[in-house]
Amino acid sequence: MGKWFVLLLIVVPALEIGILILSGNTIGIWPTILLIILTGILGAWLAKREGLHTIRTAQVQMQNGEVPGGLVLDGICILIGGAVLLTPGFITDAIGFFLLIPYTRGMIKALLQKIFAKLIQNGNIVYYRRK
Repeated sequence: MGKWFVLLLIVVPALEIGILILSGNTIGIWPTILLIILTGILGAWLAKREGLHTIRTAQVQMQNGEVPGGLVLDGICILIGGAVLLTPGFITDAIGFFLLIPYTRGMIKALLQKIFAKLIQNGNIVYYRRK
């Protein structure tokens, strides 16, 4: 797992630089810079909106005596999506928006739930339930 993470830390920034250079050559430097700023502003607004919505929904669920389990994964996706959107680049922006938009976030949540279930089943994560 660590090897893949290091590889991503090398490959993604290199791809981002290449795409930014290509974009600068294709549409110009200033439109590229403005596009990066626009996606950052839009991403911050979307992250704030989705984060507040998730917090409000969690509060309602807790007031009703429910455990907001699925909302924890929502929160993780929103946090990662917002952080990734702060980094300049089109690949990271696409990943960030993918994590922030509720429909696509649902696909990631389903994948994460399968991964966590498999880790728990294999004993890599130990899950204790309070009584």
